[in-house]
Amino acid sequence: MSLTVRSLHIYPIKSCHGIDLAHSRVDRAGLAHDRRWMIVTAAGQFMTQRQWPRMALIHTALTDSALHLSAPDMDDIEVPLDGSQLAETLETVEVWRDMVPARAESAALADWLSRFLGEPCRLMKVDREARRPAREEWVSRWRERHPEAADAFDGDHFFGFADGFPLLVANQASLDDLNQRLAAKGVEPVPMDRFRPNIVLEGEDWAAFEEDATVTVDFGHMRVALVKPCTRCSVPDVDQSTAVPRQEPGLTLAAYRQLEIGVVFGQNGIVDTRGGATLRVGDSAEVELDF
Repeated sequence: MSLTVRSLHIYPIKSCHGIDLAHSRVDRAGLAHDRRWMIVTAAGQFMTQRQWPRMALIHTALTDSALHLSAPDMDDIEVPLDGSQLAETLETVEVWRDMVPARAESAALADWLSRFLGEPCRLMKVDREARRPAREEWVSRWRERHPEAADAFDGDHFFGFADGFPLLVANQASLDDLNQRLAAKGVEPVPMDRFRPNIVLEGEDWAAFEEDATVTVDFGHMRVALVKPCTRCSVPDVDQSTAVPRQEPGLTLAAYRQLEIGVVFGQNGIVDTRGGATLRVGDSAEVELDF
């Protein structure tokens, strides 16, 4: 079954506004620059739109030398990609159950974010030597179910500050299905950015939520194993253009996508590529299904 890459997205700062891409380098850590930074409170708690929906209004852009930040009523500010403003002191920050080494960006960045979010906070960048692996219990379970493909995905899958895996893959047909259900209730459709995927795929024969039964997506020069359904919190209810929390699409999604692990949309993935690859919008892919 053939699919097409509909869109590509990264979120350089965890839980801030994303960047739409025409192409991206990909390695075992996922798309380049994805969730390599994270905002933490003065107490060290990582911040997300769950508690701070205003984070959706912090826009990012990348140049060859800097990460550019902008937000309403704020002067723009840049973060050098060369690490020249990083603190010398290595710290440990917590992301869910994981302890990750990271370094703070400049005091000027901390002040900028604190003023916009109304909370003392700092911007942390994952250390280049950090070794945070994908959730082993799910990766191992996938390998046991699919031994014929397991060798290609052997080894470590280290990544940055994403919730638990290097990639999040979404199916356009699944969003179309959800929006049809919202329309039947008189609710406005939602865009894919509510679900913050990295790769959005589409194909005439790839039905809504058929990603649940997809083993691998083969792009020719790289493969992605879909190892765990993505459980959903309140972030998809936050309008990414206004930062206003709502009740939808969460209520509708919970009515028909509730699994034992929670309400799910999309699939978390790990990557098989040893030297890195480039993925482009419009690239074709073949999927392996397991019903």
